[in-house]
Amino acid sequence: MGWDKEVDMLVVGSGAGGLLSALVGAHNHADVLVVEKESLWGGTSATSGAGIWIPNSDQAAAAGFKDDTKNAFKYVRKLSAKNVPDANIKAYVENAAHMLRWVTANTELDYQAFPYPDYHAEEPGGSPQGYRTHMPLPIDGRKLGKDVETLRFASPAASLFGYLNWHFDETYIMLFRAKGWWWHLTKSLARYWFDWPFRFKSRKDRRLTLGNALLGGLRLAMNDRKVPVWLDSPLVELIEEKGKVTGAVVRHEGKLLRIAARKGVVLAAGGFDKNQSMRDENAPLYKNALYSGGTSGNTGDSIRAGQSIGAETMNMQSAWAAPVFYVPGEDRGRLCTIERALPGCMMVNQKGERYLNEAASYHIVGQQMARREAEYGDASPSWFVFDHVYRHKYPVGPLLPLMPDWLQRGEVRSILKKGNTIEELATEIGAEPERLSATISRYNEYAEKGEDPDFRRGEATYDKMYGDPSVTPNPCLRPLSKGPFYAMPIYPGDIGTNGGLKTNDKAQVMGTNGKPIAGLYAVGNNAASAMGESYPGAGVTIGPALTFGYIAARHMTGANE
Repeated sequence: MGWDKEVDMLVVGSGAGGLLSALVGAHNHADVLVVEKESLWGGTSATSGAGIWIPNSDQAAAAGFKDDTKNAFKYVRKLSAKNVPDANIKAYVENAAHMLRWVTANTELDYQAFPYPDYHAEEPGGSPQGYRTHMPLPIDGRKLGKDVETLRFASPAASLFGYLNWHFDETYIMLFRAKGWWWHLTKSLARYWFDWPFRFKSRKDRRLTLGNALLGGLRLAMNDRKVPVWLDSPLVELIEEKGKVTGAVVRHEGKLLRIAARKGVVLAAGGFDKNQSMRDENAPLYKNALYSGGTSGNTGDSIRAGQSIGAETMNMQSAWAAPVFYVPGEDRGRLCTIERALPGCMMVNQKGERYLNEAASYHIVGQQMARREAEYGDASPSWFVFDHVYRHKYPVGPLLPLMPDWLQRGEVRSILKKGNTIEELATEIGAEPERLSATISRYNEYAEKGEDPDFRRGEATYDKMYGDPSVTPNPCLRPLSKGPFYAMPIYPGDIGTNGGLKTNDKAQVMGTNGKPIAGLYAVGNNAASAMGESYPGAGVTIGPALTFGYIAARHMTGANE
């Protein structure tokens, strides 16, 4: 049976790992096609913060931070799962800086290293100073032409009002209402609303930041090289001949097409976040697909396609765990990153008891919530409790500060609980009034002194990252002392699954026979993460996706430059 189309490289999925592998392949003179099952491109990467964890980068060196890959390997190796090969971790930490150097040289993207501490900076090889997490600078989306209209929107948790894009630095200006914040907000809103005539045809903000900037920069470079992206074109099955993947069947414009891939197929279509049956089977701690922050296309199709031809999987129980707020009617959970570390709040179970350090990394908090729910059944939802001072100063997921309760969206009001006293609030959330009162009294007694003997909140370097520097002696602690008091439900969720097809240090998919499957590669959440079940620092999701996409394309095209 013949082919309907022939290319050198077929890339399945249009997230960061997929687009970079396509771009590197095209740079190395391969004929490349990208297929995306959804009507929007960019995948979960486009909705993300786009931080990438890159040890020993040029950008870190320019900022005066001395790093080395040996320390980075030691750090990740200690945290990662035992079944992750040393070679995979080494491939990541030794190629990440090379990948970033290539990206900044061959696209319009510019990344900056930030003093963002590693999540477990106290571990050997960790960096309390940071400078391993890198963030992209904004991109002018007008250069994308019509393609900007089909770029997936940023996550509601990473944009203002669900449409206004923010750069990482701007978050702090608005969060702590630094001097001139009103003027900054006014200018940003004016730029958005006066983007005529585009504003009459799309809600998209063409000032691309965070994940939109990363994906926009990659797509611009791909467009320069005339690499096509087919939307609404799902993978149906892989084609294997004599032990080698030679192409795939793709549904495109209503037809099933057999597409030959002379050099190979790269699977970059995400995890199985939104496939409830796969979650039930593989990820019992992270039960609810609705609470995942992943996008709707992440249903594990390409993982199953790999399994159908004998691919091995690894760590399918694992996910990038996270506490999430859920607004009724939305298609995903909203990651809770900053709010938990700010002073004047706490998290309690359904009885009204604290059970964790709220300011720890979202992965650790998400894991602890999921384990608590599995053992005691009282943590999904937990309750995010805060007082009037907090309500006025800081956002809480979709709940905006300064704006009175009655002006908030109806869906947000439906999940906001309020009481003039702690006892009234306890009744509203179904907790035991005496227990919640005792929990808050104990918390307040120590918070006044900047201490948390129960869970040590605010002691770790990472905790302080999101604290309020104007609050002393501990930027993460202040008594909940002024009513009315509030609570919102918060759930154990995730920002994606990270178990998947087992790969080697070249991103080749491994068969159940222990050998690489010729012509088949997997990157991003399509592959089992080199991080295992750990989360060493901000950017260890997209950093490896890009790095292994870079490695896969170079291996596939025989590049040695």
